[in-house]
Amino acid sequence: MADPGDEPTAGLEAEVERLLAENAALKGLVEVLEARIAKLEREAGRDSQNSGRPPSSDTLADKAKQDERRKSRAERRREARAKAKKLSQEPKRRPGKQPGEPGATLARVEDPEVVVDHRPAECSGCGAGLDDAEVIAVEDRQVFDLPTRRLEVTEHRAETRRCSCGATTKAAFPPEARGTACYGPLLRAIGVYLMAGQHLPVARVAALLGEVCDAPVSTGWLAVLSAEAEAGLGGFLAVLKAQLIAEDAIHADETGARICGARYWFHVACTDLITLLDCHPKRGKEAFDDLGVLPFFSGVLISDGWKSYWSYGAVEHALCCAHLLRDLASVAEADRHQAWADGLAELLVEAKNAVDTAIADGHDGLDRAQLRRFRSAYTKLVNQGRRCVRAGHRTGSVDRDAHNLLNRFDAQRGDIQRHWHNPFASFDNNQAERDLRMVKLQQKISGCFRTLAGAKAFCAVRSYLQTADKHGLPRLAVLTQLFQGDAWIPPPAGSGASP
Repeated sequence: MADPGDEPTAGLEAEVERLLAENAALKGLVEVLEARIAKLEREAGRDSQNSGRPPSSDTLADKAKQDERRKSRAERRREARAKAKKLSQEPKRRPGKQPGEPGATLARVEDPEVVVDHRPAECSGCGAGLDDAEVIAVEDRQVFDLPTRRLEVTEHRAETRRCSCGATTKAAFPPEARGTACYGPLLRAIGVYLMAGQHLPVARVAALLGEVCDAPVSTGWLAVLSAEAEAGLGGFLAVLKAQLIAEDAIHADETGARICGARYWFHVACTDLITLLDCHPKRGKEAFDDLGVLPFFSGVLISDGWKSYWSYGAVEHALCCAHLLRDLASVAEADRHQAWADGLAELLVEAKNAVDTAIADGHDGLDRAQLRRFRSAYTKLVNQGRRCVRAGHRTGSVDRDAHNLLNRFDAQRGDIQRHWHNPFASFDNNQAERDLRMVKLQQKISGCFRTLAGAKAFCAVRSYLQTADKHGLPRLAVLTQLFQGDAWIPPPAGSGASP
């Protein structure tokens, strides 16, 4: 016969088991929610300093947080350096012009174009006239201003002459004389310069030319100028691609933009002297192949890590360390990852400074002893990060990001360290990002591109202008040369040809 006391005990045990199961389920739910909250907080805390977002997207609150992070990291670095040596006592650099640096001011000219004499009409004492009075002193001031601009009409007359043999020959018109009445190369160059060089919308360019230059051009005429410019740049673009293929190192990047309301990708391949822009509906290898540079390139390719770049095995890859520093800053916001993430960031910067010093001293990069030291420290910090990830009690988004970042630092260490010993590799991919930034600026000011043909014409003209900029040439001069039928061609690298 069962003990009457067993039934209440069994009921209590069942209730305890139910409560334990419920508690375990709630605990699991709390962990999931905590991970979700941590992920959302991290997403809300992303800005240009710890992600790939552009600086223009930063709010005032973001900038305040960035200042706090910079001060905190700087303070930690100062404390770490203070343990090894005393802090430098050099005075803080003051804003503005530094002592000893040359100033900049508007310099007077010796031979002004116009001189205007100002004479007093009557005496300030007695009121008498001063027409015949003696001049005892002259004070002069020079005013620099633009002359009044207006259209100047040049009439070209092509004569037809008859030879003594009876044949008649007609003189050829210059390229700018396209019709019985047409606008000339300088006005065309100014229109393209304002639209593609200064990113003004077509209607505003028409208004500006009408008011400032007394040139009542139509928006329709302006809208086809970029296409006319592109038509004259075929030889220039072919030379640009050939020069990029022959380079020891190039930068590459891509960014998205709207064309006809659809998502397209703008691609750039560039150096410090060359910029080649193009747009394509694809982001990856198909677009790179159509651009016509990477399939034939065999030097060092500096990029931000987009996997499609690794489709080309004939090149040496170099990863942009500026992107890695942002990723490390993001991971370092978690306390348990702060030490190794900040350590790796400081190591990358220290190695960069050492490389810069070595190159300034005439070397190709770090020597063997320096390479061993930096590589050893690199490996130790990666292993430290691995231990921190394994020691985590839960797999939140911070741990996943840290894990993925450590995988990159481990698997692609050769690409990350490429600039340590290869003089053609660079620390970052900022050159490509700067050259691509104008696409975003164009979209921000003038809106999306209306047609694919218009976007491609913009890319061709921007390639021309930015390459000319890098060679120290004025944009308006090379555009005028283009509309005169003789596009400027960049000299071969190392030719010593002056701009």
